Amino acid sequence: MTKIKLAIPTDDGAVISSHFGQAKFFRVITLENDQIVSSELREKASHQHGEHTHPAGVHPGQRMVEAIADCQALLSGGMGAPAYDRAVAAGLKVILTQQKSIDSAVSSYITGTLVNEPLLVHVH
Repeated sequence: MTKIKLAIPTDDGAVISSHFGQAKFFRVITLENDQIVSSELREKASHQHGEHTHPAGVHPGQRMVEAIADCQALLSGGMGAPAYDRAVAAGLKVILTQQKSIDSAVSSYITGTLVNEPLLVHVH
């Protein structure tokens, strides 16, 4: 049995956020043998441009990645280069897409037709 968890940044649970860092939630979808077996909405640390550390000294991007440590892949509409690098370093397969619907993107992921668009990494 093949089991994988996908993390998708979102503000409403249905639409993929175009900016990973500013999204309010992760929708985490568990697939077993290419079938959706569960879906949950997790609160996500977020940040705004120019915000680099918190009082505890931990960058918000690090907390975002830690929240999905049990996931194997991250589908996002776009993200900054530091967040992208953190996600990859944490072992996540990062797929950047212009698709807006989470359900549609997950279906494309399952069928192997979801196209990764690396130009959606924002370089500041």
